[in-house]
Amino acid sequence: MRSPLAHGVIYLLLGIAFTYFAINSVNTSGWGLFAYLFIALATFDIGSGLRMILLHFKIKKHIKEKK
Repeated sequence: MRSPLAHGVIYLLLGIAFTYFAINSVNTSGWGLFAYLFIALATFDIGSGLRMILLHFKIKKHIKEKK
């Protein structure tokens, strides 16, 4: 599981989970510390996931061009 695609998907899933936790936290107890923490973690995970997936396709394109 060293593929950037696999890591990207995992990061996206974590971002979705943290988004769910943030929404649940805001609905139950309002805008507290944990809601902001969950939002920050979701933002970083989704951004990293997208970057990893794009990196996978760049590497794949670069390998295809070399052949």
